[in-house]
Amino acid sequence: MIELVLVAPEIPQNAGSVARLCAAAKTPLHFIKPLGFSLADRYLKRAGLDYWPHVNLTVWEDFPSFAAARAGRRLVAATAGNRGHAAVPHHRFPFEADDILLFGTESSGLSEEVLAAAHRLVTIPIWGQVRSLNVANAASVVLYEALSRVGVLDAVAAPLEKSE
Repeated sequence: MIELVLVAPEIPQNAGSVARLCAAAKTPLHFIKPLGFSLADRYLKRAGLDYWPHVNLTVWEDFPSFAAARAGRRLVAATAGNRGHAAVPHHRFPFEADDILLFGTESSGLSEEVLAAAHRLVTIPIWGQVRSLNVANAASVVLYEALSRVGVLDAVAAPLEKSE
């Protein structure tokens, strides 16, 4: 099962939006400390609305603890690709059903420690005049591409198409 990780998220509204995304896609979500907000933050809760009971959330003290617990799984780090690291465009990447998708802080992305631990790097092509996408938007783009690639979207769409 694909899992999504926010490493040291800073903005509660973004984290709440990603939590809502994970609830919608039944995708486990991990927050790795330090967090730039309290889990009781009203902005975090508001962005996730009433979906919080449906979020499979685990909070980790640090990245090494998380990585050790997920040893043997492929870590796929999303990066803006502008720090000298070779990254594959997300739409060309061969996602696998057990991938763990890593996303970094809003202000600085993923640390060199996390990038070095990642097995592969992906990026979202940007051709406009922006440095990067909002982390919640990037997580949405990459997660749904990964779910599509491993066949999850076909499996959930079939029952929906029959009911129309």
